[in-house]
Amino acid sequence: MRVAQVLNRLAVRRAAQAAPAKGFVQQPEPRTIGMFARGRQLMSGHFLMAGRLIEAPGTTLWTLAPGDAAFAAEAHGFGWLDDLAAVGDMAARARAQDWTWDWIARFGRGRGPGWTPDVTGRRLIRWINHAIFLLNGRTPQQSQAFFAALSVQVEFAARRWPAARPGLPRFEALTGLIYAGLALSGLNHHAGAAITALAADCASEIDTQGGIRTRNPEELLEVLTLLTWAAQALTEAGRALPAPHAAAIARIAPCLRALRHADGGLARFHGGGRGMEGWLDLALAASGVKAAAGAGPAMGYLRLAAGRTTVIIDAADPPGGAAGKSAHASTLAFELTSGRRPLIVSCGSGVPFGQVWARAGRATVSHSVLALEGYSSSRLGRGQADALIERAHVVMARPDGIGGYVLAHDGWLRTHGLTQTRELTLSPDGRRLTGQDRLAAETAQGAEMLARVVARRRGEALQFHLRFHLHPDVEAALDLGGTAVSLVLRSGEVWVFRLADASKLGIEASVYLEKGRLKPRSAQQIVVSGTLTGLEACIGWTLAKAQDTPLAIRDLDRGDSNAPA
Repeated sequence: MRVAQVLNRLAVRRAAQAAPAKGFVQQPEPRTIGMFARGRQLMSGHFLMAGRLIEAPGTTLWTLAPGDAAFAAEAHGFGWLDDLAAVGDMAARARAQDWTWDWIARFGRGRGPGWTPDVTGRRLIRWINHAIFLLNGRTPQQSQAFFAALSVQVEFAARRWPAARPGLPRFEALTGLIYAGLALSGLNHHAGAAITALAADCASEIDTQGGIRTRNPEELLEVLTLLTWAAQALTEAGRALPAPHAAAIARIAPCLRALRHADGGLARFHGGGRGMEGWLDLALAASGVKAAAGAGPAMGYLRLAAGRTTVIIDAADPPGGAAGKSAHASTLAFELTSGRRPLIVSCGSGVPFGQVWARAGRATVSHSVLALEGYSSSRLGRGQADALIERAHVVMARPDGIGGYVLAHDGWLRTHGLTQTRELTLSPDGRRLTGQDRLAAETAQGAEMLARVVARRRGEALQFHLRFHLHPDVEAALDLGGTAVSLVLRSGEVWVFRLADASKLGIEASVYLEKGRLKPRSAQQIVVSGTLTGLEACIGWTLAKAQDTPLAIRDLDRGDSNAPA
């Protein structure tokens, strides 16, 4: 880390010696979108970044000292500029201008935490997107300082992009370099190498399914957005789009369609959120790719869709190595959305809420799947909060022939001799999801290991819990004498969860970890508790719309799902 910082400082110093650009080749058009509500919060002195809120009315952004690397990266990446531009009035423009020129004065010569290739690429895109917004009413001297600062950043990015980690960070660095190199006069000589490098990364980092190594759906959406921006910049500059670049966009778009729920949001797995309202649809439209989601796996996820219902299942191993630093123990978990309403969810990423929540959000109990008491299906090492040292392996994933899938993983084979199998089938009208979860010692070796585990427990049987986390807007209540759970959505739909046996059924507290909020949202979860007394335990269940729920409900009141709270 120290070596990288020194190299970054040297690169800035050398970049400052290059001749600055005098202006734009053509007037830039803003492509990034922000949130009006967040812009108003910034105007009132409420700084919410990386899950941390600092209330400091009348204070410039750059005098804050939160001591948080994630907060600093978000601030220096200038994503907040999108939100101020969304407000768009004179006061918001003045605030954006003041903070931008203050950044130039404080950090423009290479000081501060904002000089890394990926953050610089992010900042370049925002400065160019909102250049007209920023330069309106500025003096010639201020405009000169702006273009000089832009030029230093381009020269820096040209020198340091190879140091960016492969994946999203390098896509950010290269897209920012291409974007700026083609937009600024006299700097297009930097674009050629960046265009070639981006094409090479498209070929190596985007797999045949259109996925990325982290298996994070929201991160894949960010990558598609960057690639479409770079493609548009190349087209507008009259340059040919490299074939690997175009092919990557063509692979990613149908993959994201497979990960898209009925309400337009993404499945929330492996550190990703649902995405800002409308972002996914905008990115898919900008890609120009019309291909629909395929029938097979998409980045390791399987999709069931019928009527107004979507089910998305995590059906592959958690990512490992560097790509697995935010991986979750969510193997075989699923999410279900009915129309415009999420019903069954994952708790989500706890990263914005601190280290304790970050670790908790990655555990199996934070997902809608079976968990052996005290053990996640994939496990974090002690003191290694960013690494899964034991990862579940999916040993079966096949269609069941009646509209569903049969899946299995070996996450507890090494520790208990057990394999989990899950069967999920969605009815053709989308009104009923039928499931069966089985935990079993399937081999003689597994039975021997299980016997040793039980012996160490002095004969005490193993406990397990099957969890179904509910979206905060879902109201749950035990029904039919405690043998069923009624679930009422804000749309007025009613779903009913039932068991096929006499397992213990209950409702417990849960949380919904949502980016952009100040704290986790309270929610509920259905919990089915069981005991493994022999070599096998099996739970059958159904989740179905109540008979009096119509096929279609007029559902226009979405509420403000992105409002901080």
